[in-house]
Amino acid sequence: MNFASIEFLCFLLVLVAAYYLAPKRAQWVVLLAGSVVFYAFAGVTSCLFLLAVIVISYVSVRLIGKRQSACAAWLSEHKELPKEERKAYKNKSKKGNLVIVCVGIGVLIAALVYAKFVSGYFGIRVSGAGISFGAYALEIMGISYYTFIAVGYMLDVYREKAPVQKNFAKHALFVGFFPQLVMGPISKYSDVGEQYFVPHALEGKNLYTGAVRVAWGFFKKLVVADAIAPAVGAIVAQQRSGVYFLLLCLFYSIRIYGDFTGGIDIVLGSAEMLGIRLPENFNRPFSSKSTAEYWRRWHITMGAWFTNYIFYPLSVTKSMQKLSKWSRAHLGTAIGKRLPVYITTIVTWLATGLWHGIAWNFVVWAMLNCLVLLVSQELEPLYTKFRTKFPRLHASAPYQTFMAVRTFCLMALIRVFDCYMNVPLTFQKFFSVFTTPNWGSLFDGSVTSLGVSAASFCVIGVGILFMFGVSRLGKDRPLREKLWERPWLGSFALAALVFLVLVFGTYGLGYDASAFIYGGTFN
Repeated sequence: MNFASIEFLCFLLVLVAAYYLAPKRAQWVVLLAGSVVFYAFAGVTSCLFLLAVIVISYVSVRLIGKRQSACAAWLSEHKELPKEERKAYKNKSKKGNLVIVCVGIGVLIAALVYAKFVSGYFGIRVSGAGISFGAYALEIMGISYYTFIAVGYMLDVYREKAPVQKNFAKHALFVGFFPQLVMGPISKYSDVGEQYFVPHALEGKNLYTGAVRVAWGFFKKLVVADAIAPAVGAIVAQQRSGVYFLLLCLFYSIRIYGDFTGGIDIVLGSAEMLGIRLPENFNRPFSSKSTAEYWRRWHITMGAWFTNYIFYPLSVTKSMQKLSKWSRAHLGTAIGKRLPVYITTIVTWLATGLWHGIAWNFVVWAMLNCLVLLVSQELEPLYTKFRTKFPRLHASAPYQTFMAVRTFCLMALIRVFDCYMNVPLTFQKFFSVFTTPNWGSLFDGSVTSLGVSAASFCVIGVGILFMFGVSRLGKDRPLREKLWERPWLGSFALAALVFLVLVFGTYGLGYDASAFIYGGTFN
């Protein structure tokens, strides 16, 4: 079920009504039933994979929880024993828990790798006719997201940073809550877990702000992202060079921002209408002044997941500590301090690239981001000197704008590896900007041959200005909350959004929006 569709809106309205009409103690059951219905549209195979992830993660955390309780009880009963003996028992119990969590995570990651990458060579399909085998890729909706949610929860339970959810149905709701299945966010139990199970009273503010956010997501998706998508596809398909490469960088940045943030707005707005606050996934990323800041603002929960569960654990391993000690002794203090950080950063970014797909373009994309971040980190002393010597210049609006534009351009250049899926071809197109720029093609009318009319470009341009204005007005507090405080203006704004989507939205076959870039069936 596509989020940007009439079917989803009907589903959401029915679910919201059922949720608030149900007895408060049964509201979470309505959420679970709604999630089951939503995911059932993805097909039998997708449902089986989700159920397997739920069962494996549930069994793992229950086993870990029982062992942790048994360990705590034993320690409480044997306080008279020497400290070393009590510590040895605790370490032995923790090693056993580590085996459980490693096996559980190993199985989940293996299933993820198979579904995303291996099934293209040897796939299994479940249908009404039975089980068949063949060389085709499985289409598993949202598997990356709910697998990472489950893995993060297992690790948090192992670290004793999250409680063990003993109720299987409630555990299933936490892992499989329908809005975040398609494109995230990647939630932690400490952020959202208990929200699903506590009663929520019907509040006009939640309904309004949630509905406005859903409408705003439709606007960004249908009026901007889908409208400019044909131009992106045409430039890539026709392999246009020179200045068109720069247009591709710009157009694709607009498309992926409108598509991804629009989808997340629909996700968060849907949950908000149910009284549930999922973690934010974007925070005005195009206002970032550096690459590091950009990645703190773009796909926030993904970055936090890789940081919390790969970067930090890898940094404190005994191997890294030994490497740090050896490099300080043999390579000097400066290199000794940096080398472990470099290695963990490279590994984390490599994992991030492979999460997007096992292909060279994603590896290069990840390594380029990693390179820029490490170089920026090394140049930080120079940046600090510049800020100290020229504080007024650095704080000025023109210079701040320059840094934001510079970061946007750099990220757009790196992101274009998503488009061609061919690393040598991408570099070839990049260098064509300098060898055969062909600037005149911007003014000879050929731009309108990309499948987007001049009128549509005008609508897209106005839509971008609209998005920029809303971002600025909501800098300190979301604009939808400000509109709620002014009922007449708020009602007009919601009606205007719906009108703009209906009139200027781009619709595919059957009046159904095209699939989200990050929210297709194969994630």
